[in-house]
Amino acid sequence: MYDQDVVALLKKCLNIDFRSGIFSNPGRENKYKKVKVRPIMKGGCLCFQFEKYTETQVFHENLQPEEAVRKAEELMEGFRQLQLESKEMRHSVLVSKKGKITIKSKRQTEDMPQVSLSHDRAKNYILQEGANIPFLKDLGVMTENGKIVKARFDKFRQINRFLEFLEDILPELDQNKELTILDFGCGKSYLTFAMYYYLHVMKQYSIRVIGLDLKKDVITHCNELAEKYGYEKITFLEGDIAEFSGVKKVDLVVTLHACDTATDYALAKAVAWGARVILSVPCCQHELNDQIENDTLAPILKYGLLRERFAALVTDGLRAEYLEREGYETQILEFIDMEHTPKNILIRAVKRKQSKTNRELLSKEIETCEAFLHLTPKLGTLLK
Repeated sequence: MYDQDVVALLKKCLNIDFRSGIFSNPGRENKYKKVKVRPIMKGGCLCFQFEKYTETQVFHENLQPEEAVRKAEELMEGFRQLQLESKEMRHSVLVSKKGKITIKSKRQTEDMPQVSLSHDRAKNYILQEGANIPFLKDLGVMTENGKIVKARFDKFRQINRFLEFLEDILPELDQNKELTILDFGCGKSYLTFAMYYYLHVMKQYSIRVIGLDLKKDVITHCNELAEKYGYEKITFLEGDIAEFSGVKKVDLVVTLHACDTATDYALAKAVAWGARVILSVPCCQHELNDQIENDTLAPILKYGLLRERFAALVTDGLRAEYLEREGYETQILEFIDMEHTPKNILIRAVKRKQSKTNRELLSKEIETCEAFLHLTPKLGTLLK
């Protein structure tokens, strides 16, 4: 049997007041990357649906309360973190590398929206329709009574997709200290406000968020909204990514659609600060389009559209490799479907320990690729 305190907590939580649960931070041998749990009604009986995520698939299993406790107990053998939320409480189970188990509990500080128990619900969004979310109303995504505006549903979906990426890296963020988060090129700040709401209001993390953008009127408006919502720990500043020096240490760096080499400046800043996590959605990768040359690939590169797309993929691939070289475990993920925007690549990087041998190997691989295509990427220059 797993730790008795954890089992007792599971029995206490898995009832009609349960809202959600997520198993994260899997062990190396675990085929599942995360598992989500939600309550459903099936045949008039309360059940719990387990959504088990592999790299490419999602598997569903519906279990009655006693079975659900046993399944959760079994899953804890392969994960190092479990978050549980009920109507009144929020619980966190942490397992150290040595197997020590810590349980932390907090009372909910916000009135949470009603959880749908429908078995056939198409999508379980993090931010749910019907909730009282002020920034979504002001941004025109949600009506006053909590309905999603049909014409803005793509934006609602995009915000939730971003929060799913954020949810996956929660185990990497220390909940016992104030976290500093920088959002470079924040623009109208849909996702900046979403981050703050999710981490601080929903998950009760202590955070300080700084949004940076070049447009003065946008910054002024975002500061007005932050004050209106009572978001005291979020500040918007007018400024350039390359010249920003307002902090010495950062936990999470976000850069969404920063144009061309602005992404490189943001990534270089993140590396210099030793940011624990980096989330970047690059945009307008023009730099290497002017540089890329290769006799073997000349028949393909002569077509402007193909050259542009190839250069963009090479740009982001090399960015990911540079981050790997600097000690980050890096993934390139699909942000949202191509039908909504061609700028759909997200680079997610988490700081890990790096051996000297691996760093040298990655450096040689990068140099070989750059020489093959006659490239000198801005990020490589900045990291030197």
